[in-house]
Amino acid sequence: MLFFIVIVFSLAACDKSPNGSQENDSAVTAEQKTGNKPANSDSASSELISQIKASGVLKVITRNAPTTYFISRDIQPKGPEFDMAEAFASHLGVELEIIEKPSIQAVIAALRNKEGHIAAAGLTQTKARAKEFVFGPNYQDITQQVVCRRDNVQPETIDELIGLNIMVAEGTAYSERLKELQEQYPTLSWVESSELSTEQILYKVWQREIDCSVADSNIVDLNRRYFPELIAPFNLARSENLAWMLHKASTGLSAELNNWYLEYEKSGRLESMLDQYYGFFEVFDYVDTRTFIRRVEKRFPEYTQYFSDAAAKYDLPFHLLAAQAYQESHWLADAISPTGVRGIMMLTQQTAKEVGVNNRLDPKQSIFGGARYLAKIRTHRFVDEVEEPDRTWLALAAYNVGRAHLHDAQTLARKLNLNPHKWADMKQVLPLLSEKRYYKDLRYGYARGTEPVRYVQRIREYQHIIENELQ
Repeated sequence: MLFFIVIVFSLAACDKSPNGSQENDSAVTAEQKTGNKPANSDSASSELISQIKASGVLKVITRNAPTTYFISRDIQPKGPEFDMAEAFASHLGVELEIIEKPSIQAVIAALRNKEGHIAAAGLTQTKARAKEFVFGPNYQDITQQVVCRRDNVQPETIDELIGLNIMVAEGTAYSERLKELQEQYPTLSWVESSELSTEQILYKVWQREIDCSVADSNIVDLNRRYFPELIAPFNLARSENLAWMLHKASTGLSAELNNWYLEYEKSGRLESMLDQYYGFFEVFDYVDTRTFIRRVEKRFPEYTQYFSDAAAKYDLPFHLLAAQAYQESHWLADAISPTGVRGIMMLTQQTAKEVGVNNRLDPKQSIFGGARYLAKIRTHRFVDEVEEPDRTWLALAAYNVGRAHLHDAQTLARKLNLNPHKWADMKQVLPLLSEKRYYKDLRYGYARGTEPVRYVQRIREYQHIIENELQ
């Protein structure tokens, strides 16, 4: 299906590498499930659906995050909210236009200002929001969790939060919950940021710049994949529901949404989508040195010859290629990520086609394909001034985040008077791709820039261990 994206992404060649509405018993059931009881579709809301179909566009407001909507390293839109929004737009027979906002507060303000028809941004159903908007069906249960770093502070009760340096994103359900708790614990205090997203705040917790924050359990699960030292010592609230928000006048659209959702859930597509984005945590859990060494002994021998042959064929360090494969998949031939990349070397469909891989789950094909792709990046995607080992570290970063985003980081490095050819400088610049003041002026926009930095770091650590273990 075709779709519009507010920000237009394009790659230069050198930069290739997240029916009408019916009121029936089913609709009533879905409405009861949401806690909303919209009236029968009136002329205004019927006109809204007619307008959407006449324009051919459904406008959905969201934010850029792994749990909502993001651009993958193949420059394709991905994410749980995006997948559902695209499916609903297809149901209506229209195209999808994504309106991206930097924060939950901005998403809600945009819906209030009628910039879009639906807000789909990991929104918790709260009493305050229900006074102003209508909620669609509950599509995911989450729990608000206190998040800290395991080697910093580990509060186990609300009393133990008192006196800690706590930050949450402004306009979130976390802020509402903390205000409720403050009535019982008057000395409980926290800071609300209007500039940082929940994900960016969790990064600050990981960096020990603040003690703790609060986030939904699905966000915590995903971010522990990137920042494994994060812990969630206790829940701040009971289980809550995520749902889309609409204008209260959008009763016809709401009923149509409920009808669609019942079929979407019944068909198994909801379960499949959630599994795609959240069913992979065991593969990406934090792995300590002992576990890694055990896998060197038990898993690695099965693929050693493939790594050796592929490294020799594409002029890559043998231990480095093996370490990269472990960082990608833990040497699991059937590994799969939330964005659909598969196999030991976690190849996208586009990359697999580019390097001649027909079956991404075939370990030999995957290893040789990944080696060929990494070698291609290292050899042909950088100017001659980039020397080793920086060329290899930059190639690994591009393999992870995509050459387009790495190109943006190099552009930013020049603006900051840093060397775009040196990894020591680039690992300082890449995390800035997640900050709006920097990415708003870059060609390819937001990226999780901390991920490629940690990616390269972990590969280097694994490479060192492999070298020692195989001596």
